[in-house]
Amino acid sequence: MSNILDQINTPSDLNNLDENELKALSEEIREFLVDAVSKTGGHLASNLGVVELTLALHKVFDAPKDKIIWDVGHQTYVHKLITGRREAFHSLRKTDGLSGFPKRNESEYDVYDTGHSSTSVSAAYGMAMARDIKGEGHEVIAVIGDGSMTGGPAFEAINSIGQSGRKVIIVLNDNGMSISKNIGGLSEHLGKLRTSTRYQDAKETLKDALDKVPLVGHGLKRALGGTKERIKYAIINEGVLFEELGLTYLGPVDGHDIEDLISVFELAKKAEGPVIVHAITKKGKGYKPAETYPDRFHGIGPFDKETGKPLSSNKATYSDLFGDAIYDIAKENDKVTAISAAMTDATGLGMMSDRLKGRVFDVGIAEANAVIVAAGQALSGLHPVVAIYSSFLQRAYDEMLEDVCMQNLPVTFAVDRAGIVGSDGETHQGIFDISYFLTMPNMTILTPCDGVQLKEMLEFAINMDSPTAIRYPRGAAITESLAGERFVGKNVIVREGKDAVILAVGTMLSHALGAAEILEKDGVSVGVANIGIFGNACGFDVPAIDENALVVTVEDNIKSGGFGEHFKAENSDRDVLTIAWPNKFIEQGDSKDIYNRYEMDAEGIAKRIREYLSAKEK
Repeated sequence: MSNILDQINTPSDLNNLDENELKALSEEIREFLVDAVSKTGGHLASNLGVVELTLALHKVFDAPKDKIIWDVGHQTYVHKLITGRREAFHSLRKTDGLSGFPKRNESEYDVYDTGHSSTSVSAAYGMAMARDIKGEGHEVIAVIGDGSMTGGPAFEAINSIGQSGRKVIIVLNDNGMSISKNIGGLSEHLGKLRTSTRYQDAKETLKDALDKVPLVGHGLKRALGGTKERIKYAIINEGVLFEELGLTYLGPVDGHDIEDLISVFELAKKAEGPVIVHAITKKGKGYKPAETYPDRFHGIGPFDKETGKPLSSNKATYSDLFGDAIYDIAKENDKVTAISAAMTDATGLGMMSDRLKGRVFDVGIAEANAVIVAAGQALSGLHPVVAIYSSFLQRAYDEMLEDVCMQNLPVTFAVDRAGIVGSDGETHQGIFDISYFLTMPNMTILTPCDGVQLKEMLEFAINMDSPTAIRYPRGAAITESLAGERFVGKNVIVREGKDAVILAVGTMLSHALGAAEILEKDGVSVGVANIGIFGNACGFDVPAIDENALVVTVEDNIKSGGFGEHFKAENSDRDVLTIAWPNKFIEQGDSKDIYNRYEMDAEGIAKRIREYLSAKEK
């Protein structure tokens, strides 16, 4: 193996490489990525698919003067490798390490912090406006996947850019995948473009023929502009979507052919108005397990690079248990449906989708659309369950509030990845959902303490005729019952105590029970209550608590607007200590490290209660 990669410290170093050396570098990078991500975990398949695309972008454009914005950002590992972060790659996604997404505080080459989809084109448009107002001359490039193109903001931005005529280069990385396989009209449209060369061939033939006409050939080419437009419609009318919106369309181009990519990016650079470059790539390119199972290798933990098999245990996750439960319920209740936003398998809906055809609906990366679709189903007599990650669901706040809660509809939100998710960092931590759900009239929030209660709460929610949200965390599930009794719509005391009582929201119950045991050794008697239901629709009722006991609320949500603040406001006569995540964006890292750092684990909770009681005595 050559060592070209070791010589690349900035994108300008690519200028010294010829085509063969660039191809060799591509293979080096793939080997490096497979080796590195097999140890750290991360987004592998998407990065293997953009190796040549990234190298060509950095060879043609002059970053960081030229601004490259990566939609979502999970495909930026190659970008990071060639912008001076190779030596830090062992710390990828670890506590205080290299982020798995673009971070402006990490490198001048990261010009926009991303993590959620469909935002890059709007951001590029804004930067292009600022460039033009300031009289600057650099390029602005948005790199967006075909899955992200199903998101509304991307289309809104393309429409605005086309109308303005402002110079923005959009690179459409078309690999046919988001997290789940792409669906919908746009996906079909791009599929046709991938396989069609008729329009480009016809256009080139016409140009060549006119160029050969003596004296008048060039004039005829200009005069026949309208004829070329008619050729577009007559030969391949499905290929003019982007040009109808006002963008020059270049492609499709082989996204793994560096020479072709460099040529098309040079053309885009010379164009006067907005351009879209359509590159066809293969997710997982160069690593057989990732090519075969790109969804599994979208985001993966550490794995055996020889076999591709995960190194972690096969313990059931909360997503798995939700998937089992919704399938069991739906096969007995034909009014129950499920809706996903490009994450059918990731949220556990794969079995229901396979076995109950026509009952699971994937709307693509379009969370707002998912919620409105659910409202339509609910108004028509169904009970839809909308399964979306906590941090992604906040993109549909208005639709939950206006379309579901205002009409008081029986829609259940299965809020996956609630609380700390760990290595994906700030953009993915699900620590805001309790706060935003508590602003919604008619909403009931259900917070299971373990996998057993998750199933019980899903059954409870399906039988309600008003909005509900069930929030549960990422990762391996607690499969024994911590509450000790079946959930029937009320909060219960799990452990008795007289000095303090911890009101533990959802999965914080295990940490609270651990804290109570620690404090018991110090002679402090601490009770613990399982808080599994609250919200504007049902209030904040808790079991009877000794009036002399300190009340401690513990939740895996930010403090601002959370359960603790609401409970304290409604019980102003009580002594209440609220323990929650600080009002900030929590950084990436191992979840255990994060809980320890912010004193949210059993030891930290016990320490904070001990200090509070000690200060009170003084």
